[in-house]
Amino acid sequence: LMNALCGAKIAIVSDKPQTTRTRITGVLTKDPYQMVFLDTPGLHKPRNRLGDFMVKVVNNTVTETDTVLLLVEPVARIGIPEQMLLDKLRQFELPAILVINKIDTVEKDRLLEVIALYSQQYDFLDVIPLSAKTGDGLALLEEALKKQCFDSPALFPEDMISDQPEKQIAAELIREKLLMLLDKEVPHGTAIEIEEFKERENSDIVDISAVIYCEKKSHKGIIIGSHGAMLKKIGALARGDLEEMLGCKVFLQLWVKVKEDWRNSAGLMRNFGYDGKDLL
Repeated sequence: LMNALCGAKIAIVSDKPQTTRTRITGVLTKDPYQMVFLDTPGLHKPRNRLGDFMVKVVNNTVTETDTVLLLVEPVARIGIPEQMLLDKLRQFELPAILVINKIDTVEKDRLLEVIALYSQQYDFLDVIPLSAKTGDGLALLEEALKKQCFDSPALFPEDMISDQPEKQIAAELIREKLLMLLDKEVPHGTAIEIEEFKERENSDIVDISAVIYCEKKSHKGIIIGSHGAMLKKIGALARGDLEEMLGCKVFLQLWVKVKEDWRNSAGLMRNFGYDGKDLL
């Protein structure tokens, strides 16, 4: 949704839970207003220190925003994560807009059921059904958010769409391919560290060297694949996105290393960028 609103890929996308691990900032500037979106991990029951960190990111971010967008899928039941978020809204009496995504996948009757169900749970400022995939309903969401804007100096330059460093986006794009191509626990136990990111002298080529860390030797074998086939596929897909982002050729080198149980190590989490900056 944030990618669609900001008109660029600044947050990775996958069909797996806990894809987002940190707070991601997206900026939409259209005279005379500027909206700053803070995308957070989804609320879930943490099973390790990384999970604890992600939940803290959500809790800290929710209470410092001007308006909360509660993004749900068109399912006529309220799951545990959604209930946790509703409880958070009630606890702090936060202004919120209900956004029902993926309306291109359901009939109107089901959509009305979802709207009725959530409207009974909280007094939302507005309810916006939309499809981030097709763009249907995005204009309505923008209009609803305009009503929540207030007089203030712009927080970011007009041409800025995110405050993420290119190295961080590069690491996330590589991790996205792991989530896309690998199953079960393997991608969730990975982290990316960019060791080199530099433009060649007198050349329109960027050299990127990255290490994929996993928690088990068996996972390393899965990531590399038979004769390196899986790693090559990950690299090819990531390279395409990186070249699109940077607007130039990219020479990408990937390595795979094991760091057992890194998701419970504060030091290793810090090395991989999960260092609490989101909590400031």
